[in-house]
Formats: sequence, C-alpha cells, structure tokens
Amino acid sequence: MRTDARRHHDPQVRGFASDNYAGAHPEVLAAIALANGGHQVAYGEDDYTEHLQRVMHSHFGSTAEAFPVFNGTGANVVSLQAMTDRWGAVICAESAHINVDEGGAPERVGGLKLLTVATPDGKLTPELIDRQAYGWDDEHRAMPQVVSITQNTELGTVYTPDEIRAICEHSHERGMKVHLDGARIANAAASLDVPMRTFTNAVGVDVLSFGGTKNGALFGEAVVVLDPDAVRAMKHLRKLSMQLASKMRFVSVQLEALLARDLWLRNARHANAMAQRLAEGVRAVDGVEILHPVQANAVFARLPHEVSERLQKRFRFYFWDEAAGDVRWMCAFDTTEDDVDAFVLALKEEMAK
Repeated sequence: MRTDARRHHDPQVRGFASDNYAGAHPEVLAAIALANGGHQVAYGEDDYTEHLQRVMHSHFGSTAEAFPVFNGTGANVVSLQAMTDRWGAVICAESAHINVDEGGAPERVGGLKLLTVATPDGKLTPELIDRQAYGWDDEHRAMPQVVSITQNTELGTVYTPDEIRAICEHSHERGMKVHLDGARIANAAASLDVPMRTFTNAVGVDVLSFGGTKNGALFGEAVVVLDPDAVRAMKHLRKLSMQLASKMRFVSVQLEALLARDLWLRNARHANAMAQRLAEGVRAVDGVEILHPVQANAVFARLPHEVSERLQKRFRFYFWDEAAGDVRWMCAFDTTEDDVDAFVLALKEEMAK
C-alpha cells in the first residue's frame, strides 16, 4: 500500500528550547542534493571528504585533519579516547557537556575518568585546572592527561583567545593536552569577531570537536586533529565508537557547505544577534534576572517557576535549574525578530498575571 510523505508540523512555529530544534539551512540541503546520485567510495574515501580536508586547512592550518562523525557526543568521545591512555583522566568544568549531557558516554564508552571543577561562569582557568591537576605518579588516582574546554561554554560565555592560550600553555607545561568542544564554535567566533584559528591552533589547542548540527547542518560533526602528535589510532577509534559513516559524503558535504564560504559565520552572527535582541527585551521586564553575560546565542534567566510553566505552554524552552527557577533560552540561525518580539510580549503578559 502506498503512503505519501506528509508534513506533521507547522513550519512557522519556532521556540527557544535549543538550536537543535531548527531545521537544516537550505544551502546545506542543496549541498546534500548535489552530492547525491551516482556512486562514491564509502567510508570516507569519497571526493567530498577529500575536499573537506582542504577546506579545514583554510580555517585551521595545513596540519589539520578532519574525521567526520555523526554527532557531538561521538566527536567528544572519539577525541578524548584518542588523547588518553586507559588510565587517563580528563579535567573539565562541572557544567561541561561531557559531564552533564552525554549520558555517561565518556565514562562508559570512552572508559575515561572525568575530573570536574566548579566554575562561576562555565570557564576554566589555570588556577581552577590546578584543583585537579595533580597525582600523576599516584597509582590510586586516575592520571590527568587532558584538559577539555567548551567554546562557547554551556553557560553561553565565551573564552578570549588569551584565556585559551593561558590554559594551553599551563596544561602543556604539566604534560597535558587540550581538547576544545566546539559544538557552537561558530557562535564563539562570531562573538569575538575573529577567525576560528585565532582561539584554536594559533593558541595551542590540540584537538577540536567541530560542531555543524547547531549551526545549520542536518546532522554531522567532525573531530579536527590540530596536532597530529596529540592522538593515536583515530581511524580505529572512530570505527570502534560507531561513528564511521559508510556514506560519509553526506556528512562531509554539509560541513563543506558551511565552511567553504561564509555560511557558518552568517548563521552564527544571526543567532547571536537574536539572543542580544532577546536579552534587551527581557531586561525591560520587572522580576526577570539575566544570570550570565549574553555573549553568544543563549540567554540564561531566573523568573518565578509558575510563570515559566505558563510560558512553556506558549513557547518551548527548558529549565536549567528548576529548583532555582533558572531557564535557558536559545536562538538559532532561523530565529526571527518577530519570534523574539512575540516571546518577549508573552513573557510580559505572563509576568503581569
């Protein structure tokens, strides 16, 4: 029996729950269609994956090598596995995605120990790193081998290039490598108004998880090895971790579509601008407190719990700390000014009740 594909949602409805809620950018979808048809060698030996390497060189230097994967958790787990020994540990912020939002995958799949540090703004510093950077010769303690930072952070804050340089120099002096979770790296670059290399390979980052999905891709991220000496057996670990796509051309062509020109930056700048517009509107609402500097595409706020519950019936978004009344509002590449203004109006209405 024939069944026709039908639309199951209203394409005019957008919320503020996550940039993952957004669809794929039309230019990315066009690139996928371009790569379709005919046969290409499987498992990454295709023309699109080969060309992606040259595109990555233009952003991250001639030694960069990209290993496309399915998703951000896969990129992080494969990266950290390749950078550590079986007895190794990873120092990260307590709020890091690898610690709170990956279902234990770094520990259960990667076999890693995470050494977490509480931070006021999601950002590590050399001083905070030293709270866990010790005991290399203690056989009773997992050995700190990697420092993992997120740019921009899970709290929407952005590291400056100098801050990342200080972390890399401090970590390397202690024999540790540096991994950067770049799920929203484009938003960070747009916020800083600098090329991505300025706060990655130029300041000493060894391995990068490059994010595409949150910035307009249908699916797909990449492990980008900036220092070849920082990893081992990347190809084998990608396969072992179930992140090797057979039809890899469809991952690679999406990243190429984002990076070959300026689509990655256009999308990120727009999402950031919508977050700034949202923050400006929220600041005018009595009883709502913005919790962190709005530096990328996220707004964290505190408001009465019952107001959030009513507002969630009109717009999708998540509690960040439900007990405290903290919420997170995310903007995406397709968020419009009308979306933001309608949300702020609804917030005002619910706060007035």
